[in-house]
Amino acid sequence: MGLFNITHPAFFLLTGIPGLESSQFWLAGPLCVMYAVALGGNTVILQAVRAEPSLHQPMCYFLSMLSFSDVAMSVATLPTVLRTFCLNARTIDFDACLIQMFLIHSFSMMESGILLAMSFDRYVAICDPLRYATVLTNEVIAGVGLAVTARSFIILFPLPFLFKRLPICRSNVLSHSYCLHPDMMKLACADITINSIYGLFVLMSTFGMDLLFIFLSYVLILHSVMAIASHEERLKALKTCVSHILAVLAFYVPMIGVSTVHRFGKHVPHYIHVLLSNIYLFVPPVLNPLIYSAKTKEIRRAIVRMFHHIKMR
Repeated sequence: MGLFNITHPAFFLLTGIPGLESSQFWLAGPLCVMYAVALGGNTVILQAVRAEPSLHQPMCYFLSMLSFSDVAMSVATLPTVLRTFCLNARTIDFDACLIQMFLIHSFSMMESGILLAMSFDRYVAICDPLRYATVLTNEVIAGVGLAVTARSFIILFPLPFLFKRLPICRSNVLSHSYCLHPDMMKLACADITINSIYGLFVLMSTFGMDLLFIFLSYVLILHSVMAIASHEERLKALKTCVSHILAVLAFYVPMIGVSTVHRFGKHVPHYIHVLLSNIYLFVPPVLNPLIYSAKTKEIRRAIVRMFHHIKMR
């Protein structure tokens, strides 16, 4: 059967909160606030790192990459989420849904790769501080950024085509207010084994391996910190990791929850799916700028100086 002879719906229907359609408009305010925090907070981080010379260091460059991926994720999902909850406009064109699916998974994979790079930064800074400046040069950082971006787009490039080969005839109603591959392939009336295997391969070979290496880096960091004689110095070293650890938890816990529910939670109430999907969407972009501005005094000072300069103009 040819790819272009397969039956596809002209559009998908997105889902807000079943049973609360009449109240969804009142969720527009909190959603707009979260989007404003995500977009504004991460944009401020990007501008602060760009404008402040003291922040021109590896960890802050990686933080800029993280903020960029969060902004991109928010921009990719903002139109459909706000249209669904504010206007009850639930339709999304079939091809637009494919593009959104690709972008969401790509930027999520980029964020995972950046978090891994940040864990390597912490490992070198604590375990081999004398070589920090020679290991994490500007060339290495630019190379890591390109590698993370290329990995995301190359690995996920087949995904829209794998989905497009599936006939959709059961329904065109998705479970969320945006497009995810596990949710979309449930609508197919054909064998989805290839899609399922490929999705699991992507999950384990990228997100799974990233998380494993992040865990191993912290095992080595902890081993190195425990060898420090001074209790105060041990605490000081560990405090430099707090922001990164919180960012890792904010990203991976919701993602694992959404993946687990989609694969094994067929009998889980639908509101759990909705809750987890929105936590997965909003938590990392909203929390990351708050975590780093609250826990990193250099970034906090740079942001204060930036707003002071703006006020003085």
